[in-house]
Amino acid sequence: MDFICELDLSIYRAVTEEIASTEVIITEVQLRHIRERHPDIAGDLEGYLREAILHPDYILETDRPHTANVLKYFEVEGRGYQLVLRLKTSADPIGYKNSVITFMTVSRKRWRQYLRNRRILYRNE
Repeated sequence: MDFICELDLSIYRAVTEEIASTEVIITEVQLRHIRERHPDIAGDLEGYLREAILHPDYILETDRPHTANVLKYFEVEGRGYQLVLRLKTSADPIGYKNSVITFMTVSRKRWRQYLRNRRILYRNE
């Protein structure tokens, strides 16, 4: 389990008011999944994760409770990315943490589709 960053509650309370921790982690299983299933993501994966979590462009509503769909465009790479983040609430068992579920690139078409069809919970002004 790798520590990524501390969550900015002023941003992520848009998903749920019940966030019970600020620590964000990613498990080795999830890191392996991202590297194997999304090989187009190169470079400092944990740096990209940290930047997307700390400075999201958008956070969208998902079908799953206490889960954020985070969109981030990186100027350096010239690509959009999607991160799915599960937030720990007081209803979760002790030991649970805010955790990255997956991280992948998003085409421009899909990005626009997300913004058109999903409820925007947070927008970076």
